[in-house]
Amino acid sequence: MTPTGQPSSSAREEHWAAPAPTRMPSGDRPTDPSGAEPRFNLVHRLRTQAGHWSQELVVLAAIVVLFIVVGVVNPMFLSTANVRSIFAGNAYIAVAAIGMSMVIICGHIDVSVGSLIGVLAMVSGSIAVAGYPVWMAWLAPVVIGLLVNAFMGALVAYGRVPSIVVTLGMYSILKGGLISVTGGAWISDLPPEFMIAQFRWFGIPSTVWFMVVMTILAAAWMHYSVHGRSIYALGSNAEAARAAGIRTGPTVVMVFAIHGAIAGVASVLFATQLQVIQSTVPSNLELTIITAAVVGGVSILGGRGLVVGATLAAILFATINSSLIFLNVSAYWLRAVQGLLILGTVLADIARRRASR
Repeated sequence: MTPTGQPSSSAREEHWAAPAPTRMPSGDRPTDPSGAEPRFNLVHRLRTQAGHWSQELVVLAAIVVLFIVVGVVNPMFLSTANVRSIFAGNAYIAVAAIGMSMVIICGHIDVSVGSLIGVLAMVSGSIAVAGYPVWMAWLAPVVIGLLVNAFMGALVAYGRVPSIVVTLGMYSILKGGLISVTGGAWISDLPPEFMIAQFRWFGIPSTVWFMVVMTILAAAWMHYSVHGRSIYALGSNAEAARAAGIRTGPTVVMVFAIHGAIAGVASVLFATQLQVIQSTVPSNLELTIITAAVVGGVSILGGRGLVVGATLAAILFATINSSLIFLNVSAYWLRAVQGLLILGTVLADIARRRASR
């Protein structure tokens, strides 16, 4: 951290670390005549970079292996329609996992995101069928999600209420309210211009564009911006971050608000992928989103992780689910696999933290 309290972005690993030791003068460290870094420094740097990306590389490798193995067993798995379903049909989960990653890195959790996506999807559809401009139907869930989560963030930051308690309460309110207001009815007769998830840009489903672009933007913002680096600092050590001059309250509210806005985008993608909008969301959606973030390398203890890993993990889950179908295995095994993955990831993260002390 610099003397002004701004986290340093020189380190590749996404976590709060102590200031780097002062480098020796050039005459005190070995260099070659060209002034290049010594070979052992270069090797150490490469190893460090690989270590920081280890979790993301493992998830990516698992996706590739699944495609190869299942594709050999059942070639229909590699059909264009199935590959499109894996990436485009589950993009809204990957998008929601981006915001969840930020919340967890900050040292908190949100178990209400699944219910929030369901409510916002119904709001978006209701505006669309009421005849309002489609841009309002797309924008309203983003704004409402931002406001709802900013309120929860304020309760966490200034009310000193644990995030698990606040979001669990909001989960019950949203889920119960959704069923009570809608009566379980679905929304149909959606206008074609509203169905943004079914658009194609340059031959690629729009949902894939949303997933990729938002992941890149979020990763860059988290790594290079002052506010993004402050999130890592706060999640790693809140007291040290506060002592360094980081405004912890506004930072927590900001993270929850961004998460809510991203959940709004995910709700629009969810609402427009089919011709009707269901009054319920897929069961355990919030668990899937949280698991994607954690299995993707985000430490459940806060302070570490990359949003890229969360996106890859969401794709991994979609690939596993599709693989089970093509291998004639019960889809209920997906929950067991997710449970094993999150348990193994958390244990590995705890072991890494103990080893680094």
